[in-house]
Amino acid sequence: MADLNINLAGIKSPNPFWLASAPPTNTGYQVQRAFEAGWGGAVWKTLGEPIINTSSRFAAVHFNGQRVAGFNNIELITDRPLEVNLKEIYETKKRFPNHAVVASLMVEPKREKWHEIVKRVEAIGVDGLELNFGCPHGMAERGMGAASGQQPDLVESQTYWVKEVATTPVIVKLTPNITDITVVARHAVKGGADAISLINTINSLAGVDIHSWNTIPNVGGKGAHGGYCGPAVKPIALSMVAECARDLAVNVPISGIGGISTWQDVVEFMLMGATGIQVCTAVMHHGFRIVEEMIDGLNHYLDEKGLASVADLIGKSVPRYSNWGDLDLNYKVVARINEDNCINCNKCHIACEDASHQCIDMLTGKDGKAVLKVREEDCVGCNLCSIVCPAEGAIDMVALDTGAVPLTWNQRQKLVGGLSGTYSEAEVV
Repeated sequence: MADLNINLAGIKSPNPFWLASAPPTNTGYQVQRAFEAGWGGAVWKTLGEPIINTSSRFAAVHFNGQRVAGFNNIELITDRPLEVNLKEIYETKKRFPNHAVVASLMVEPKREKWHEIVKRVEAIGVDGLELNFGCPHGMAERGMGAASGQQPDLVESQTYWVKEVATTPVIVKLTPNITDITVVARHAVKGGADAISLINTINSLAGVDIHSWNTIPNVGGKGAHGGYCGPAVKPIALSMVAECARDLAVNVPISGIGGISTWQDVVEFMLMGATGIQVCTAVMHHGFRIVEEMIDGLNHYLDEKGLASVADLIGKSVPRYSNWGDLDLNYKVVARINEDNCINCNKCHIACEDASHQCIDMLTGKDGKAVLKVREEDCVGCNLCSIVCPAEGAIDMVALDTGAVPLTWNQRQKLVGGLSGTYSEAEVV
């Protein structure tokens, strides 16, 4: 069985499965139950000046029969006194000395405020700190959370203030509500961050009740934007993790967050550069014990791959993540329909006719029944037919050997520019 231990910038835990700073890490009772279930670490629900939360505060987006495809919240940081949280953190760490206990922090962007809370929190024995520069609602209106996280210079300065007094590793949690997340990540590193975590929640409105016309959720008939998370945000989170992982200026470990629900999700995030992961929505949906299946699945996967340690996954797919301009324009795949597995639902034909390149013909077979066939010379390999097909194995995307030399857009532009008019663009293929 592979070694699941991880070391995130000096923070050690028995496996890469951490709970994110959120409702499941609100109390010592919850975090201790999570550790008993198998979670390797937890980031405590964000500490700061206690606030007053609203009722109601959660909403979900259900899609095509699946509940909680996306999750929205307007909950803020802890509404419990700092002294109570510190006492429970101390007790939890004492009971589970080998598990990672990280304190999430959020205060006003003032040097003395950061110094004060860091000293108080570290005095009770946490393994690390996570600076919450991500919450998009409520706290942002007070100049904290995403309001800080959207200003690179402020991320850098606040990280620096923390590092002036911190004796444990400092993780900076980034907001996705920004044009280029690597800009902020670089500034966090310049400020001294030992690691980064991403993503925090995305600005969102879960929906509108078309009968009452109230927003979802609503507080006495009024609503506000909240933070969006859950399975629906995973592709966004994975992309942002990958962007930071391949940026040479962001040379610190990454804690991946965003839509992680299964062990397969964990593998994807680690392949794209995450040293460990954090989970919230899946636990709110299914409870702490989902980690058992995640641990078993990851163990079996590593054994099948012949890997001795989960650390062997970290960043292995990052070199395969590139820019569009570096993709081979001469690479070609086409769709091929397997008649034995085709159920003649015609979804591929409809999708190709109405939304793609009209290259799937409906023919009459020997038995008089309709047969679908791809005109490969007209197929552009867009994958749409295979995506909409409900029958496993009915459509394969097959790579063709065209004999053409690999050529990217960037290479093509250099050739066109360097030919001094000898050839036209059309002739460079």
